[in-house]
Amino acid sequence: MKKPRLALLACAAVMAVAAFPACAQSASKLKVGLMLPYTGTYASLGNAIENGFRLYVSEQGGKLGGHEIEFYKVDDESEPSKATDNVNKLIKRDQVDVLVGTVHSGVALAMAKVAKETGTLLIVPNAGADALTGPLCAKNIWRTSFSNWQPGYATGVIAAQKGYKKAMSITWGYAAGTEAVKGFTEAFEKGGGKVVKDLTLPFPNVEFQALLTEIAAQKPDVVFAFFAGGGAVKFVKDYDAAGLRKSIPLMGSGFLTDGTLEAQGASAQGIVTSLHYADNIETPRNTAFRNKYAVTYKTMPDVYAVQGYDAAQLLHSGLTAVKGDFSKKDELYYAMGKTTIASPRGKLAFSAAHNPIQDFYIREVKGNYNVITGVAVPALADPARGCKM
Repeated sequence: MKKPRLALLACAAVMAVAAFPACAQSASKLKVGLMLPYTGTYASLGNAIENGFRLYVSEQGGKLGGHEIEFYKVDDESEPSKATDNVNKLIKRDQVDVLVGTVHSGVALAMAKVAKETGTLLIVPNAGADALTGPLCAKNIWRTSFSNWQPGYATGVIAAQKGYKKAMSITWGYAAGTEAVKGFTEAFEKGGGKVVKDLTLPFPNVEFQALLTEIAAQKPDVVFAFFAGGGAVKFVKDYDAAGLRKSIPLMGSGFLTDGTLEAQGASAQGIVTSLHYADNIETPRNTAFRNKYAVTYKTMPDVYAVQGYDAAQLLHSGLTAVKGDFSKKDELYYAMGKTTIASPRGKLAFSAAHNPIQDFYIREVKGNYNVITGVAVPALADPARGCKM
């Protein structure tokens, strides 16, 4: 079984005489491969995730579970066709011990298949593809973000509670969007509503006008949208410019307005979303995190930064439990599954499928903040349909 590379010659010498075998664990470097988008629509998300991960490592004195961290980076370009080659660069060329990635669900699915085949520990800090903790679930695959079903479902609960009866959805036609819409539809129709039409366009297309015209003609009670990054900015601004913001309420998974509010400006005001994080969670843990992040990176953190931060927390928790012995994989994974993370988002536990169990908040855009107005669903767990471990 592959072990982290020894970093200190002194410790290597000690190992040679087998005097103190535990020394190897505390003195070795753990190779972490960051496979994230650093260009394109999701570039800001990838940077925030890396910043969050590095922030937690720095808070631990540059180590996780006694290991110094050696980083390797690959820009996945949010391109599924390049995903297998990119992940193999990290596993085969760089021989990383841990994979951290990614944002785009299609890319993450390819990463998971390779991780499952090679037994490489994969921690997913964003991509919500349901299959990652469903049919593709494995003891070495973990997620510190959400399943696509979760925020979609929570938003459907809110829409039904508001008394809306007829809804339309709009998203990119890829895993993240279609699965979020399924979650929304499940909860909304369980609450007495009906989704009359699902509108899609290819990722990363942002030519929304024809679909906005169709929404205006259908006149639903509410529109559910799943977009993120640059696409979310343009959609929200186009929705407003089309005159729809004041006549048809716009709701969405929280990514619609997370990390995008400054660019969306007045067009985002009043939008209601659901997510597992919000700017105004008033706890000492979140306040300390936000202050430290702001000082370190000269900008405020968003949900993506939190998910990267918690990816490092999860790894640290597992390594600490096994006293830094990365070779004890089964014990490491058992410890990770039993951990409860004190996250900036609140209490974070993990299901048997390794997906977060977490509160989903009701959030409303007020000024430059996603402000919590309540809890949509407490301790929401993904159903993990198709998971067999």
